[in-house]
Amino acid sequence: MAEIEVNFVIDRLVPLLQEEAQLLRGVRTEANSILAELQVLKPFLRNLDERDARGELDEGVKEWVKQVRQVSHQIEDVIDEYMLHWAECPQRRGFIGFFYKVGHLIRKLKPRHDIASEIQDIKGTICEINERGNSYGFSSIDLQGSTSIGKNIPWHDPRLASLFIEEAEVVGIESPRNELISWLLEGSPKRGVISVVGMGGIGKTTLAKIVYDNPIVIAHFNCHAWISVSQTYKKKEVLKIMIKTLDKEQTESASEDMDKMDVTSLIEKLRDYLEGKRYVVVFDDVWASQFWGFIKNALPDKADKGSRVVITTRNDAVADSCKESPFYHVHKLHPLPPEMAWDLFCKKAFKTDFGGFCPPELTTLSQNIVQRCEGLPLAIVTIGGVLSTKEKVTQQWQRFHNSLGSELGSNPRLTGIKRILSLSYFDLPYCLKLCYLYFGIFPEDFSISCARLIRLWIAEGLVQRNAGKTLEEVAEEYLTDLIDRSLVQVSQVDFDGKPRRCRVHDMMREIILLISKDLGFCDILSKDNPGFESSDGLELRRLSIHNSEDKVLKSIRGSKIRSVFSFKANELPEPFFGILFSNFKLLKTLDFENAPLHYLHEEVGNLFHLRYLSIRRTETKVLPKSIGRLQNLLTLDLKRSFVYELPVEINRLHNLRHLLIYYFKTIELGFGSTQGVKIHEGFGCLEALQKLYYVEANHGPWVFEGLRKLTQLRKLGITKLKREDGEALCTVIEKMDHLESLSVWSLRRNEILDLQRIASAPKYLRFLYLKGRLEKFPVWISRLKNLVRVRFRWSRLTEDPLPFLQALPRLSELGLYGAYDGELLHFKEGGFQKLKKLELHDYNAELNSVIIDNGALPFLQELVIEDAPQLKEVPSGIQHLSNLTSLGFYDITQELARKMQPNEGQDYGVVKHIPRVHINVAPSWSVIMSDDK
Repeated sequence: MAEIEVNFVIDRLVPLLQEEAQLLRGVRTEANSILAELQVLKPFLRNLDERDARGELDEGVKEWVKQVRQVSHQIEDVIDEYMLHWAECPQRRGFIGFFYKVGHLIRKLKPRHDIASEIQDIKGTICEINERGNSYGFSSIDLQGSTSIGKNIPWHDPRLASLFIEEAEVVGIESPRNELISWLLEGSPKRGVISVVGMGGIGKTTLAKIVYDNPIVIAHFNCHAWISVSQTYKKKEVLKIMIKTLDKEQTESASEDMDKMDVTSLIEKLRDYLEGKRYVVVFDDVWASQFWGFIKNALPDKADKGSRVVITTRNDAVADSCKESPFYHVHKLHPLPPEMAWDLFCKKAFKTDFGGFCPPELTTLSQNIVQRCEGLPLAIVTIGGVLSTKEKVTQQWQRFHNSLGSELGSNPRLTGIKRILSLSYFDLPYCLKLCYLYFGIFPEDFSISCARLIRLWIAEGLVQRNAGKTLEEVAEEYLTDLIDRSLVQVSQVDFDGKPRRCRVHDMMREIILLISKDLGFCDILSKDNPGFESSDGLELRRLSIHNSEDKVLKSIRGSKIRSVFSFKANELPEPFFGILFSNFKLLKTLDFENAPLHYLHEEVGNLFHLRYLSIRRTETKVLPKSIGRLQNLLTLDLKRSFVYELPVEINRLHNLRHLLIYYFKTIELGFGSTQGVKIHEGFGCLEALQKLYYVEANHGPWVFEGLRKLTQLRKLGITKLKREDGEALCTVIEKMDHLESLSVWSLRRNEILDLQRIASAPKYLRFLYLKGRLEKFPVWISRLKNLVRVRFRWSRLTEDPLPFLQALPRLSELGLYGAYDGELLHFKEGGFQKLKKLELHDYNAELNSVIIDNGALPFLQELVIEDAPQLKEVPSGIQHLSNLTSLGFYDITQELARKMQPNEGQDYGVVKHIPRVHINVAPSWSVIMSDDK
């Protein structure tokens, strides 16, 4: 697994050599030489990583790979140390500046000399490593074929067992089996493609094989073929196997002739054989999205034969590549539900001893183990099989549960899980490997904010630049790729369907932790692992604190960690932050979200390399002035901390991309409100900013002068806007061509938001939140074709806003909170064709009637009506909303509530088709809930 470290170091060295013209004499030459030597190593390392995962490397080669990893870390250290020493040189000009610079150079001469010497030593080490590699025959490795390295070690593909599982041994197979069989036998007479998609170990091969062997399926088709494709398929070999499998009458001489054919000739031979036949071919374990583009040429498409192709894959992109087929289906396999997972586990773990039933004394432990498997059949079956051989006593099972992670890495009977799941990891390009390992930093079952994850990836330098795209856009593509590969699960979607939070399967997290420890990528400090130790001599790069032990300081002393994360609820030792900031000068990432942090230490300004700083949801109230020295900072996240005012030194952070700065002000009885933050004049120099929210507008006209310069903003939130500021804000908004999210809040509830003067609004705007009084509806909003989410609060419009909004082609969420002073809201036929969520909060106004025409709101899923004292009837036409799954009435009158409640022997009338109905009657706060009526 040295490939990712070497690539990462190369990515660091190249820009350094291109951009740093003032490198010490001799260092540039040595660094270029190191770069050349690393480039020589690159072609072999990926090949070795894959073979190491299959257990094909002997100990000598493993030691060589370990040395490559160690020297990669040394290079990264010396690069960061050099940049730090160079940055500390004073930048003063003139005669006095000359003496400052000379004095500094004298003081730093030895450290710089030491760095130059270390670079020379590293060069010598790499040359030795390359020479030692030649002794293993690396120079003659056939990167696409076999090698002598570890050739005597047999490779047993653990996926092979999936082909020979009896249907009676499988649970939860009936529904997907029947669906696939119906797709095979019925539907279009044209050639059809069926893709079975899911993460490794979820049962794709097992399902496909059971369907393939079904007697009805066998009888329906003239010829059949099962082809295992795998990651490193060769076109010619796949075609030859297909011909031999389909044509049982192939002679030995015909096989010899095929060896002499090229790909085109083999395709023609295969087409000739299949012409006029109804065939079914299963391509199992396809990884490359280009595969279908190649193989479809060998499969004739007769309109009257109804031939079928089945593809199993872990990657959505592979399934999507087949969409051009006229008859096309995708079956997405999901983890087993808890009941089925438990049934399968008991079948395996207690088959011989207890007839498939769990004894009471092991029930809790067994359920915890099954929960760790998260419905993954491979893990359930394998772990159940291992436990079936163990004595059925609590102590043994408890030890197994506690050490499951290490068991995956060491227990020969569990290595199949590791190998199968690791295949997806090793198939990733190196940049995605690093990003994927990042999930191991977070606690088990942790649902991670996608925005937070992307900002962390960028701060760590894991995202490669791509011409024409921002780093954030490239990182979003990385995350989408990981999701498509079934490596990352989406746990929450945003209002427009984009992933909002994500996580990894617990079994994959265990694999990540094993790989991370080997690479020195990260270590977890927890009650089960209280020490912070290096792995194979590697300096661990990241520390994730998951517990409240007082051993943190002792653990991190002497290390060269780059990132620290805290997921603790209790206090860290008092001197922790001071020592951390003053002694670990190479830190790049500090994420203390939700940590027990009361203040930010002045020493934080010494962290020249720091690129990400989060004190979100902490009790910090003031930022130190030294924050201005963090010139490499990309993200400063103060969201929901108690920081009210930013120091003027913030204006020095010219590389800052994300400034998240609103806080939550408590009013009384635990209730509070979101408040913007005061920022000082001159912040317009932060021209790299993409996110700025929320800032206060009522400190002077210079606020808008600063905003006018921030033309790269994607997200802007501004509070305490006065009526006279409207024209200035409109001018600002017109210049923000990239703006996607805009929130504007007035100074007080009755303050007018004067936003009529926008002639050309940002065309990419997706989210709009206006909080304040509107004299009339801003017509420019109705021209925003990319708007997905709109919220109006306190608007008190005298004209109906619906005609302006109903034609927005992408609007999926609408919130009207005291937005309209009229008595009637009429959703007319054909309006709001994409809307999924609608919230109406009237705030004691005049609304007494809601009408929904047939054909309006066709895809509405959630409707909320709150605080509407004049509303006495259920919205007319609500029965037309066939996709409505949730209806909420909050703070409504007793009269309306009675009409909603079921009487004895009666149903809910016009809302009986809605699965979930929630009723809350003002002012008692009593709740009537109906689920699955």
